[in-house]
Amino acid sequence: MPDFERIGWPGEFPFTRGLYPTGYRGRAWTIRQFAGFGNARQTNERYKMILRSGGGGLSVAFDMPTLMGRDSDDPRSLGEVGHCGVAIDSLADMEVLFDGIALADTTTSMTISGPAVPLFCMYVVAAEKQGADISKLNGTLQTDIFKEYIAQKEWLFKPEPHLRLIGDLMEYCQAEIPAYKPLSVSGYHIREAGATAAQELAFTLADGFGYVELGLSRGLDVEKFSSGLSFFFDSHIDFFEEIAKFRAARRIWARWMRDVYGAKTAKAQWLRFHTQTAGVSLTAQQPYNNVVRTAVEALAAILGGTNSLHTNALDETLALPTPPSQPRSRCALSR
Repeated sequence: MPDFERIGWPGEFPFTRGLYPTGYRGRAWTIRQFAGFGNARQTNERYKMILRSGGGGLSVAFDMPTLMGRDSDDPRSLGEVGHCGVAIDSLADMEVLFDGIALADTTTSMTISGPAVPLFCMYVVAAEKQGADISKLNGTLQTDIFKEYIAQKEWLFKPEPHLRLIGDLMEYCQAEIPAYKPLSVSGYHIREAGATAAQELAFTLADGFGYVELGLSRGLDVEKFSSGLSFFFDSHIDFFEEIAKFRAARRIWARWMRDVYGAKTAKAQWLRFHTQTAGVSLTAQQPYNNVVRTAVEALAAILGGTNSLHTNALDETLALPTPPSQPRSRCALSR
């Protein structure tokens, strides 16, 4: 028993072995494939195909102009519109993006940070126009501006204005949409930019603690707003190192939330996270090797206790996944 006493049981503090006592037997991970390309109508068709094929939620990939807060007809957007994600310029685009998809019943993640707040407003109004009860919406907005300064570089302002908007968003979601997560603290992009597993873990947790302190500075209750923080990690090819990283992340977060920030409930101490397999591990020269690499990385995420998972398609290193490769990537998610 000494090892169990040291790391705890699943579902018990410090949650090293998972958030739930029964693991995936009681609550399976969400299949959430990252997708977006071209215009809103094209991406809407892709989303419907994902949901028909067993996807449990949606994850929106925006194109570079949208990520940088630019309209598609901005001269600086030339050559990038709809290239690596979907172009969303207006509420009308957002309505088309989710046409025929009940936002009240679909958890939706939106991977955007700099202009996250105006895109979130479009999403909320689109749901409202569908007749959804806004207070019941569930999903995640990335909003992680710290990782933009560290790795991805898609910011619009200096840190202070961004943090003011993020604080406003945290207050609004806690009061009006309690199930919605206004922040996804993202280590994935830091890892893809060249960090080691240990550096990814360190930067991501440090960013998360920064957002906790932002919430506290706004006078928010840590027991309530901390459940609005989720995390996004890379699962790389070093199998055992990745499993250890995920377990360590939950353990460190829970202890810090309890001992430093005074969180008393288990829910406030939980580190919930989404995982995507490593894009930088894919090979363009021999793409079918990527099937095995992605499967190993997905298994590491599952054994590490991920809450939701995206597996990269075998040809994703070349371009947007093609229709023949998409079912293969979803097969890696079969439960």
